[in-house]
Amino acid sequence: MPFPHDPIAAAFVGGSLAAAATAVGAIAGTAGRDLGARTKDALLGFGGGVMLAACAFSLVLPGIAAARDAGLGAWGAGLAVGASLMAGAALIMLLNAFVPHEHFIKGVEGPSPERLKRTWLFVFAICLHNLPEGFAIGVGYAESLSSGHALATGIGVQDLPEGLVVTLSLVAAGYRRRHAVLAGVLSGVPEPVGALIGAGLVTTLPFLLPLGLGFAAGAMLFVISHEIIPESHRSGHEQFATMGLVVGFVVMMLLDTALAA
Repeated sequence: MPFPHDPIAAAFVGGSLAAAATAVGAIAGTAGRDLGARTKDALLGFGGGVMLAACAFSLVLPGIAAARDAGLGAWGAGLAVGASLMAGAALIMLLNAFVPHEHFIKGVEGPSPERLKRTWLFVFAICLHNLPEGFAIGVGYAESLSSGHALATGIGVQDLPEGLVVTLSLVAAGYRRRHAVLAGVLSGVPEPVGALIGAGLVTTLPFLLPLGLGFAAGAMLFVISHEIIPESHRSGHEQFATMGLVVGFVVMMLLDTALAA
C-alpha cells in the first residue's frame, strides 16, 4: 500500500511506525541477556545524537527557512523560531515537573509518586520522552513528506535501541519480563498521538509551520539535555555515551540529507 499523501494521515502512519519500532525493541529485550551498562549508555547516547541532529537539520533550519518564506527578515525569522523553541522546552519542563515519573538512575521525580506503581512511573518517563518526538514527526509531515519521512525514519531508528534499553533496564530492576515489555510497548503510544496533534495544528493553521518546527525542536532539546545525556553519563561510561551520540548525529544527518533530496 502506498504511503498516504495527506499530511495528517502520513503523520499518523509515521508516528505509528516509530511507536512500532519502540515495541519491536521492547520485545527484543526479552530474547537475550542484559547488554551491560556500557552498551546501554552507548545506545542512549546514539538516540540522543539522532534527536540532536533532527532538531538541527529537520526542525530548526527548515523552521527558519519557512519563516523567511513567510516574509520575515533574518533576525525576525531567527527570533520567531527561537521563541517557539524556548516555548517547547518550557512546556516539557512543566510536564516534567507535574507528571510523576521515575528514571532508571535518577529515580523518582514529580509530585506524589508513592500512589503509583513503579512500573507506570517508568512508563510516564518514557512517554514524556516520546511525546515531543511524535509532535516533531507530525510537524515534519505538515512541512513536506520528505521531511516527515526523514524524521519518522530517524526517530524510528533510535526508538529500536530505546525500547530494548527500557525492557532490559526494567528487568534488571526486578520487574517481570511481561511487565517490562508492556511498559516499553505502551511508552510508544504518545508518538502517533503527538504526530496527529502536530500535523493537525500546522495543517489547519499553516502560518504556525515555522513556530511548530521550533516548538518541536525545543521540546526535543529539553529531553536530550534533561533526560538522555544525564541518564547515559551516570554510570561512568561518558566516552561510550558521547561516541554513541556522535554516531547517532551522523546517522540522522545522512538520513535527513538522503531522504530530503
